[in-house]
Amino acid sequence: MAKNPSSATPVSPKDTDENVEYVPVSRAGLGRRVLAIVYDSLVVAAVIMFAFAMLLALLGLLTKTGVVTLAEGEDHAALLQGNPITTIYLIAVLLWFYVGFWVRGGQTLGMRTWRLRVRNTDNSRITKKQALIRALTALFGFGNLWVLFGKEKLALQDRLAKCEVVVLSKEANQFINWK
Repeated sequence: MAKNPSSATPVSPKDTDENVEYVPVSRAGLGRRVLAIVYDSLVVAAVIMFAFAMLLALLGLLTKTGVVTLAEGEDHAALLQGNPITTIYLIAVLLWFYVGFWVRGGQTLGMRTWRLRVRNTDNSRITKKQALIRALTALFGFGNLWVLFGKEKLALQDRLAKCEVVVLSKEANQFINWK
């Protein structure tokens, strides 16, 4: 494995987290975290619209085949609106989005743009359990305000999931291995 002599950052995209030397990096501050959230909100909006469209298509198919019937004057969207099953489905899609990105590469698209990565303090990837804890305790992003308190720069979700969000160098960000 070739290493750049000036740093311990991998220079080969074949490197995985397990065989990359641990490089101490700084933890992410509130500003970068918020910018990544704003970027991710655009992606999440598209994912939710696509997921809802799939639900509407399924309902249309079920209506067409006679499995589901609509009341007179009721449309498909009205049947889904306010339905607890729809809400649970959309929350599951959000969890799938965040947990999937955090477990696979440690970054969402917004985090990648702002060179942030969630990881364990030993540089290993977080587990699905840690990712679920992060997602459920982030408090819609407000958990990041904890970064302002204390020298550790850990958000509420970082503390509870026992992980950290770090700022990567441009080179390290380029070679994150997305399994």
